[in-house]
Amino acid sequence: MRALILSGAGRYADPWHPFAETSGRIADILRGSGFDVEVSEAVDARMAALAYPHDSPEGLDADPDLLVLNIGDPALTGTPDPEAEELGRAGLLAYLARGGRLLASHVSSTSLRGVPEWEDILGGVWVRGATFHPDYGRARIHVHPERHHVVAGLDDFEVDDERYTDLRVAADVVPLASHEHEGAEHPLIWARTYGPARVFYDALGHDAASYESPTHREILRRAALWLTA
Repeated sequence: MRALILSGAGRYADPWHPFAETSGRIADILRGSGFDVEVSEAVDARMAALAYPHDSPEGLDADPDLLVLNIGDPALTGTPDPEAEELGRAGLLAYLARGGRLLASHVSSTSLRGVPEWEDILGGVWVRGATFHPDYGRARIHVHPERHHVVAGLDDFEVDDERYTDLRVAADVVPLASHEHEGAEHPLIWARTYGPARVFYDALGHDAASYESPTHREILRRAALWLTA
């Protein structure tokens, strides 16, 4: 199976996230699960190429078995590109309509503002002025093993990371892992479908330390296999 990781660079980079580092850690997990992995920083071009599953204009092999998005928010860079955003939107929607498989990581929930469907695809997004995270540090993550076989048999774990809080989450999202803040549970990880497509979101993964957790790595390993089953 072939996985394509689109990693934050250029318009999709930001000052807070070491995308090359975290994409490398995700790639290691996928390779350990039997995937042939490509990491690309050409986010706009590769998104657009998804509209052409067999013969893209750029000559790219556009249809991976698994698409991973580990990208920042272009709106923060001050370099909007409406044409690129529309081409990327068309490619992503075409890929998902074919039953594509999507794994989105961490800050990707802030991105793709030029894709109106993104919130529905992902099941939840970061909302400026409402969503936040407590200070980076050691966090206790609650796993809900009875809810999905991706987390079956797994226990709560600790991780050095950011804990996204007050994401705007769809009513039909079933959290597979969450964290507690001021007495309330906040979803962090979930699986869902979007039409014929399978989608998995992992709000963890701020930096490489997040992937030092064996349980976090195991969840991602299982998620990749569930997505592509």
